[in-house]
Amino acid sequence: ILTSLEKLEVAPPSPGQLRHVFFHNALPFVGFGFLDNAIMIAAGTQIELSIGVVLGISTMAGAALGNLVSDLAGLGLAGYVEALASRLGLSIPDLTPKQADMWQTRLSAHLGKAIGVTIGCILGMFPLLFFGDEEEKLEEKN
Repeated sequence: ILTSLEKLEVAPPSPGQLRHVFFHNALPFVGFGFLDNAIMIAAGTQIELSIGVVLGISTMAGAALGNLVSDLAGLGLAGYVEALASRLGLSIPDLTPKQADMWQTRLSAHLGKAIGVTIGCILGMFPLLFFGDEEEKLEEKN
């Protein structure tokens, strides 16, 4: 005989559901991390090589201004990244509201976001492959 309290208990999400939560959260953050780093590196480098030379700002000031440009671009691109992620067919995990609020689900979602943005940021470093020559030319001028 089950008591009324036992009837209200909800089973935790299955490993498959937790994987679904993980990937559902990771995929958009790969896009966010990629765009954020790629734009920041490209903008920061160009700011340092143009405005930075004229105004004499430091490399870190150029990086900070590049981060500002990247953050502003991220505000405008966020909807597109989310739309693309949803178009790739990753549906919302099928969880009850109680399951969605369980620590296992929240942990899986946070890990997905953290790992997704880490992968995206690493991939977003690709502009560094193209900027070696400009930095050498800048050093030669000084």
